[in-house]
Amino acid sequence: MNAAYAALASLLWAEIAHADCRQALAIGLDVSASVDEQEYALQMQGVARALADPKVTSALLDQPLKPVWLAAYTWSGAESQRLILDWTAMTDADAILRAATAIGTAPRPALSPSTGVGTALLYGHALLDRGPDCWRYTLDLTGDGKNNSGPQPRQLALAPLGAALTVNALVIGSDEEEGWDGGDPGIAELTAWFWVEVVRGPDGFVEAALGFEDFEAAMTRKLLKELSGFAVGTAPPPRPEPVERGRGGAPEPLPEDG
Repeated sequence: MNAAYAALASLLWAEIAHADCRQALAIGLDVSASVDEQEYALQMQGVARALADPKVTSALLDQPLKPVWLAAYTWSGAESQRLILDWTAMTDADAILRAATAIGTAPRPALSPSTGVGTALLYGHALLDRGPDCWRYTLDLTGDGKNNSGPQPRQLALAPLGAALTVNALVIGSDEEEGWDGGDPGIAELTAWFWVEVVRGPDGFVEAALGFEDFEAAMTRKLLKELSGFAVGTAPPPRPEPVERGRGGAPEPLPEDG
């Protein structure tokens, strides 16, 4: 039995190693009612500028034959997620520019008064699941508040993907410590909450932005961390057990909610 298991695992890892994608990166952006129009612009344009940063561009293009694939969506309440960039291979500077422009100019969806972090996590997982076969899957969630609509993130069991999944967070808040008693959360409270509720995977982390004015710099730092683990010639990261995803080929459309 052990020999058969090892043989199956070797076949699956050989398939992953030959995938034409080294990393699938999905970015989920909080656009709930707590984010005003100016903050929305700072966030969306901050992602666009972070993608155009020379160091980030260099990291994205490090292995052109095994590109990073990028997708992005906005989220707010439990029923409000919208795809703004479908899966796109970052094969050259023009592809990065097109992706950055699509995100930076995305119109704001209808406001939701609630914050559904759990359903944002589920939407991002579904987006990754129907995306390209890659060595690694990374989900980024930004947020300036805690969950108050839909399931709590930590209660959700995410089905395994075809390779390791990491969920990271970028929290936006002030350096004030108010909020522990029920007020608006400060950066320390938000960071602690996202660490416990959202982050997944052994390499998961929380990046912090001290206000939306700091968002671009924080997103740049986060992207560089997420992309830095892939030197030329690296193999896909190990998994404890093989998983059959049950699909392949081009990404399939994901229905939009709200």
